[in-house]
Amino acid sequence: MHIPVLLEEVLEHLNPQANENFIDCTIGEAGHSLAILERNKPKGKVLGIDWEAENIKKLEEDRLIPVCGNFANLKNIVRQHNFQPISGILLDLGFSSWHTDESGKGFSFQQDEPLIMRYAEDGLTAAEIVNQWPEKEIGDILKEYGEETFARKIAKEIIRQRKIKSIIATTELVETIKKAVPGWYQHKRIHFATRTFQALRIATNQELENLKEVLPQALEILKPEGKLIIISFHSLEDRIVKNFLREKAKDNILKIITKKPITASIEEIKFNPRSRSAKMRVGQKS
Repeated sequence: MHIPVLLEEVLEHLNPQANENFIDCTIGEAGHSLAILERNKPKGKVLGIDWEAENIKKLEEDRLIPVCGNFANLKNIVRQHNFQPISGILLDLGFSSWHTDESGKGFSFQQDEPLIMRYAEDGLTAAEIVNQWPEKEIGDILKEYGEETFARKIAKEIIRQRKIKSIIATTELVETIKKAVPGWYQHKRIHFATRTFQALRIATNQELENLKEVLPQALEILKPEGKLIIISFHSLEDRIVKNFLREKAKDNILKIITKKPITASIEEIKFNPRSRSAKMRVGQKS
């Protein structure tokens, strides 16, 4: 079962009232949205966006408008659905357990699956990055997006391996990474392939670029005093969000509600370990 991260904190800050409209830019399995719909009865709606068609197909709720699309196109999606006024917008930047457990797209290094890693139906795949990109570019994304200590060595080993045989499955990539990193690194608490897989997922889906695209659009379409909530799971995402909120606060376009990011309680981390790295920031439009 999918457990929405920081649910109580999201509801506290969004504070949904009767008949208000909200947007969930990353609806996934609708954990946050269903809770919002409980509180904005009888006529309040939620516009739920997800890049993953499989997630959208599952959503059938009164007052929920599911849209398969990239949240980087937020303003166009809102215009197409004539969705106004908007009291709050949520972005939960984590990917759902469905992606790792059921999608078959190679998001998890613990499954033997094709190296796809994209949310959309078509476009760039992780296999294309691994088998076609130059060594320097692969090293750069592993270092920047994965903050991987052995980025250069892993990139070099990927090039060596792909000359022998294309790397098309998750297990093949894990074996390649294993050859590139020292023995002690293979026995750390965090699996030695974690950072490489994270970096490839971010690069495949242009996650950081999309985040930079959506934030100004979200602020623009919110009604005055509307809330913008972003939950990030990666230091680079959090930095983008923090800098955006600061810049807009300086211009008096919004007020920062959370001086420091909100993190999960010890109790939440116990029953939902993926919440450990979640950081939630809130801004309110002036």
